[in-house]
Amino acid sequence: MHCRHCRPHSSRARQRGAALIFAMLVFALAAALVVAMKGEFERFYQRSGNILLDGQAQAYLRGAEDLAGILLLADYDMDKSAGLRRDDLNEIWWTKPGNPPPTYALDGTGWMSGSLEDLQGRFNLNALAKTVSGERTSDLKKRFTPEQEQFIRLLQALGDPAVSQQEAITITESITDWLDADREPLLDGAEDDYYYGQTPAYRAANRNMSSVSELRAVAYITPEIYRALLPWITVWPKELATLNIHTAPAMVLRSINAKGDLSPLTEAEGASLVEYREETGFEDKTDFQANPVFDGKRDDMKDVMALLGENSDYFLLEAQVEVAGRNMRLYSVINRSGRNIATIARASGSL
Repeated sequence: MHCRHCRPHSSRARQRGAALIFAMLVFALAAALVVAMKGEFERFYQRSGNILLDGQAQAYLRGAEDLAGILLLADYDMDKSAGLRRDDLNEIWWTKPGNPPPTYALDGTGWMSGSLEDLQGRFNLNALAKTVSGERTSDLKKRFTPEQEQFIRLLQALGDPAVSQQEAITITESITDWLDADREPLLDGAEDDYYYGQTPAYRAANRNMSSVSELRAVAYITPEIYRALLPWITVWPKELATLNIHTAPAMVLRSINAKGDLSPLTEAEGASLVEYREETGFEDKTDFQANPVFDGKRDDMKDVMALLGENSDYFLLEAQVEVAGRNMRLYSVINRSGRNIATIARASGSL
């Protein structure tokens, strides 16, 4: 039997079904948009929070830099009022190795700590830019500047890795070639011809280093040698400065010897110098040279003594801050010239 009312009713049911499906699609799309917006908002919120915390940590680290400057100025004023012009390991800025650096609370948000090291207790790589003037010779007693001789001894003093005298000469002259302005290699050095053969090829810098990390690009510097040297070397691009006998560690003191003697002091002799310094202290450079370690060598130490000093102008700040669980470090090279304090290099990063 034909029902004339069935078709319209069926049509309305289909329309309602289509509307329901459309409404469900709209709801699903809206839900997807809400989820996407929520995720984007959370990422934006987290990114903004990270930027805020990073800025706060950086501000604290710069504050540590300012505090270091205040300490160095206070030390300068105290020495000046006492009529002294020396920096030693009794200064207010010095933290004894092995002792934890001073730590400061940061209003419940975290903490900050920092320590200063005398960079003039390290060997300045840029001192190797100089070469012996005149005709080049293979005579080991006439071939090297006092700075080159000192660095050759320092390399051999490392012990681990073991560096022979010839290897030390090759590395030293390669560094000199990296620094000097010409492109003619020294007898055991390396210039562009060596670096063109590397992958990728590059050229010698032929200028002073601005960072110790540049040493990794120099010929014959292995990762092991670089890591072993790192605590004992430094660079600064300005004028050269003397090695401070009152702050230099035993390893660096072992690089001091008579002219023409490319052997470092023994480990026991280096320890003896540090022990005497801790117990009695060196009054001055003359008292340092009078130490029994240098018996029989003093007549040939005029050149190396000219490289030594008793005061310091360059310092390394290592500051660390923790804010809301974020840990960051700052390394700053600070120059003190009279009562003027200037930061000449910075490096920072997260832990």
